[in-house]
Amino acid sequence: MKIVLVNPEIPPNTGSIGRLCAATGTSLVLVEPLGFSLDDRYLKRAGLDYWPWIDVTVTGDWREAIAGPGKPWLFTAKAERSFQKVEYGPDDVLVFGCETKGLPREILEEYSEQQVTIPMENENIRSLNLAQCAAIGLYEMRRQLGVG
Repeated sequence: MKIVLVNPEIPPNTGSIGRLCAATGTSLVLVEPLGFSLDDRYLKRAGLDYWPWIDVTVTGDWREAIAGPGKPWLFTAKAERSFQKVEYGPDDVLVFGCETKGLPREILEEYSEQQVTIPMENENIRSLNLAQCAAIGLYEMRRQLGVG
């Protein structure tokens, strides 16, 4: 299992996701450019003192981040298929875009069949918080795989 954040912008979100990854033994890949420094105090604060237990990699190449034996599942508000309507594999990758723009068009186009969304009932809400989305997606994946 792996979570990929493409161009994250808000340090506390990435810190919270890092903490989630540490708690679940999930790898975290950050795709540059980042909207902050890895030394950012808000990033560190959100991740608390768990950074030594986070398997984190930073890369400038989103293809490298997504590569592997599993499928990448792209979380986007623009998708039609619910994240609960796919069958996750143990090597799959959950991919999330930056907070203000989502995933780049080129990634969405290349993986058009692997886009999922988290359904929301209120049409006035554009999106959920990035850290919430990562937690929702990861725990659904873990549930399906019988982990935890």
